[in-house]
Amino acid sequence: MRVPLSWLREYVDLPATETGRDVQAKLVSAGLEVETVEHLGADLKGPLVVGQVLTIEELEGFKKPIRFCTVDVGQANGTGEPQEIVCGARNFSVGDKVVVVLPGATLPGGFSISARKTYGKTSHGMICSGDELGMGDDGSHGIIVLPPETEVGKDAIELLELVDEVLDIAVTANRGDCLSIRGVAREAAIAYGLPLSDPALLDVPGPNAYGYPVEVSDPLGCDRFTARTVTGLSPEARSPIWLQRRLQKVGMRPISLAVDVTNYVMMEVGQPLHAYDRSLVQGTIGVRRAAEGEQIKTLDGVERKLHAEDLVITDERGPIGLAGVMGGANTEIADHSEAEGTTDVVIEAAHFDAVSIARTARRHKLSSEASRRFERGVDPAAAAAAAQRTVDLLVLLAGGTAEAGVTEVVTPSAPHTISVPADHPDKVAGVSYGRETVVRRLQEVGCDVYGQDELIVTVPSWRPDLQEINDLAEEVIRLEGYENLPSTLPRPPAGRGLTRRQRLHRRVGRVLAGAGYVEAPNYPFLGEQVFDQLLLDADDPKRRVVKLTNPLNDEEPALRTSLLPGLFGALRRNDGRGSHDLALFETGLVFLPREEQKIAAVLPVDRRPTDEEIAELDAALPEQPRHVAVVLAGAREQAGWWGKGRPADWADAVEAARVVAREAGAELVVRGGQYGPWHPGRCAELVVGDTVVGHAGELHPRVVKAFGLPARTSAMELDLDALEAAGDDTPQAPRISTFPVATQDVALVVDKFVPHAEVEAALREGAGELLEGIRLFDVYENEEQLGDGRKSLAYALRFRAGDRTLTVDEASAARDAAVALAGERTGAVLRA
Repeated sequence: MRVPLSWLREYVDLPATETGRDVQAKLVSAGLEVETVEHLGADLKGPLVVGQVLTIEELEGFKKPIRFCTVDVGQANGTGEPQEIVCGARNFSVGDKVVVVLPGATLPGGFSISARKTYGKTSHGMICSGDELGMGDDGSHGIIVLPPETEVGKDAIELLELVDEVLDIAVTANRGDCLSIRGVAREAAIAYGLPLSDPALLDVPGPNAYGYPVEVSDPLGCDRFTARTVTGLSPEARSPIWLQRRLQKVGMRPISLAVDVTNYVMMEVGQPLHAYDRSLVQGTIGVRRAAEGEQIKTLDGVERKLHAEDLVITDERGPIGLAGVMGGANTEIADHSEAEGTTDVVIEAAHFDAVSIARTARRHKLSSEASRRFERGVDPAAAAAAAQRTVDLLVLLAGGTAEAGVTEVVTPSAPHTISVPADHPDKVAGVSYGRETVVRRLQEVGCDVYGQDELIVTVPSWRPDLQEINDLAEEVIRLEGYENLPSTLPRPPAGRGLTRRQRLHRRVGRVLAGAGYVEAPNYPFLGEQVFDQLLLDADDPKRRVVKLTNPLNDEEPALRTSLLPGLFGALRRNDGRGSHDLALFETGLVFLPREEQKIAAVLPVDRRPTDEEIAELDAALPEQPRHVAVVLAGAREQAGWWGKGRPADWADAVEAARVVAREAGAELVVRGGQYGPWHPGRCAELVVGDTVVGHAGELHPRVVKAFGLPARTSAMELDLDALEAAGDDTPQAPRISTFPVATQDVALVVDKFVPHAEVEAALREGAGELLEGIRLFDVYENEEQLGDGRKSLAYALRFRAGDRTLTVDEASAARDAAVALAGERTGAVLRA
């Protein structure tokens, strides 16, 4: 929200010596985030005056049209003689009043003006456009043409309000009242201890039977609708300079008088308004939910298909506006430049449901100034005053007549009251404020307060964010100053620190980074269509998701049950940007719904929650196991002078799982499997004990195509919590023997579908305690030598004793025992 200091001073009598920086400090202390203070016209220096064009001579022989003008600037040039100026713009004529900058002046950006010869003439100054004066976007992008009644020779700096300070405030989602000059002025008045001149305090006539007919069919979506009519507007009437300048300073573009007035009042009071061309509205104005499939063309020229939850404004033809978001093109106010301008208007000032407007704006990807305010909360009691203010300005500026009819459709509602102990803010802040301070601060924000020890607080209509006692405590604390809260270091009890789960999480991240993987954290949101892309079965548990009530993106309304979709997106983006050799990992939570989902209770803030309250809160949350996942594509080892490179494949994904399991101290068994996104013949099932904790391998080609991944992409995902539960990560000191090692090699022929992991497990068990290590160093297949469907697995066995040198017979006996058990369990035979 951009707030010009000159506009703010109209409602709060700030000291004349206060600068924008001073006001910024006060508002920041009160809890508003004032990001910047923009100094308009800080480097602007006159003379800058109003001039009238006397003559225009078209200069020939140049690549672009050039005009040599004489301009009457009164006595501003010291002589009273016409000023000769060369200008390339063409949107002004003889007799027009323009803005002239004379030699000796400086324009924004440090651009000094002097007499200079150009195009064969001497130009004594410039005729200025809005861009050259730093006025922002006025929609014309040409020379400023002033109203005919503007006095020649008048100081244009003062006339156009070119020198000002503008505060840029980042308004949080709960402070919709500060999306208006009125709301910020109230905060400034409180901060300075000054009275507020409220622009919404107007004499408003009551409703009667002569107003424009309005029918509200959805009182929950629209609990208040005010309609006023103004007739006889002058089609030629334009917004005065002061109104245009204020709109430009707050970041809005002047359009036409009727539209500018509604925008002006919205920025002033905070109530969005809409003006309909009365001649284009047919019959009763209605408010209802859209019928599925209805369409409307909005003011931005886009034809939109409506949703059944959209709240719309209608007449006899159907929708004429998206309520609280944007009006329809079929009742648009005609621009003053059109041949037949709008002369009669109907003013709408309504209050719509915040959630409904937010969803409509997000659904149609149509954020407007109006929807931003309705989403954050608009003062319903200000609707009638805003409509009256709009009517008054249209009558004043366009010569219109306000019709006596006033329409107000109101759904009765009681004011919101909160019962709060007088010492509750003291308990929350740890500071003794006292009852008097609490009552005074609450009254300053507009609350009505009654009672002694137990206060009954009636919340003002412009603060819908004040819902419960802690909101009131926050108001007292922020107005008393966050900087005045004492700083107290907590005293953690001895013996605490990182949990075992947290330590494992950190170690897994370090070991994967050491293995060449790059961490790529992702948002935990997904759309349920990804489960089809992952080729998961219809009854797969991962399809059961926790859905968000108010998702950030309607296309991703659920929380993830797998880390892979996010990593696939990261891999696709990086590959598309030229990084083709990728190894990414992520450790994070997945979210699994409980069989019976409970509703979480609101925990207190004035004391530490009890163990029972924390347990109740945990029971209301979804299950959140921590997973680890990797994804690989491109080269795993680069080629160079040392030799050929190697592409990443399924074995690298399996090895990543082994690395994680070793870090967790868990014994991981790798066996053949088949699951969703992995290639049926290249998928490893990862098992700890009797529990499947994950999968690894090469992705299915259909999954690769669905996610736009490089060919032969591999991935792995593990349940890290399951590994932690099964593992023993107690540090073990290595046993070092000074006796020599005995090495025995064996080549075993097995069926080609027997997993290497089963053969290795049998060899380990059969070899006994003397076995120090085992390594698969060769896999060989040859139908002529081994037979159809057979393969050879060659292992290097290392034997060593801790107390003696092994004999050849001892090493051979251990080898033979290992081979015998492998033959018994897997059908392995020694290769001849």
